[in-house]
Amino acid sequence: MKNFCITFFVLFIIIATVVCAGVIMPEAESGTDYLRIHVRANSNSREDQAVKYKVKDEVVKFITPFAAQCTDFEKAEEIISGQLEEIERICDKTLRDNGFDYKSKASVRSENFPTRVYGELTLEAGIYDALIIELGSGAGDNWWCVIYPPLCFTAGNGKPEYRSAIFDILRKFFN
Repeated sequence: MKNFCITFFVLFIIIATVVCAGVIMPEAESGTDYLRIHVRANSNSREDQAVKYKVKDEVVKFITPFAAQCTDFEKAEEIISGQLEEIERICDKTLRDNGFDYKSKASVRSENFPTRVYGELTLEAGIYDALIIELGSGAGDNWWCVIYPPLCFTAGNGKPEYRSAIFDILRKFFN
């Protein structure tokens, strides 16, 4: 009887945890909960792929303070959409400084994306709003992350700093 009670209690805890996790961390059904970022290289040449990461670093550095102001998806989209010209200027300068003569194009738009995994976060395939930065033809492989909730920004020490949307929600709830 004692073993039955222990087993029942453990199963109850597991089921309660799964149910609560489903309530607290719902799957993104439509993609409207996330504002993604994609930096698409001109091509898959070694040079184009290398400069893509340099552009990404400069864009993330620029976007970080704006992302910190984003309290919801709508605010994130509004803030980032208002910075498109500056984002293109930063991208074009980085390309020029590295000897490339093609330009960039930045836009916020809805696109169909495949399933992607970022650490413990899985974004299912579907239509998502995203800041799309195309370098030159934009035909090469891309770097991607999520602007809102912010997942791909760096701390002052240059090391990745990952923020949890769940933690932010819980912190707001308890404050």
